[in-house]
Amino acid sequence: MEGVVELAEEIFHMPVRLGAPQGVSGLVDIVNNPIYATGVGLLQYGVKQHQEGRTTNYGKETSNSWWDNVKEWFQGNF
Repeated sequence: MEGVVELAEEIFHMPVRLGAPQGVSGLVDIVNNPIYATGVGLLQYGVKQHQEGRTTNYGKETSNSWWDNVKEWFQGNF
């Protein structure tokens, strides 16, 4: 959307930039759109947590898969 950065800067009184997903393979032409930045970022965060072997969820030990952890995060925050 043309002018959205300027409008956001005016509303929030701080610098704003338009983000786009990075480090994504497959369907790049579709996913490389700013509207997917948050969703892709959350998925990348979940994958990173899984790769680092983090098995805690709010201080509790779990044996959930990384996808279960992402779902629980959404349920706990929305």
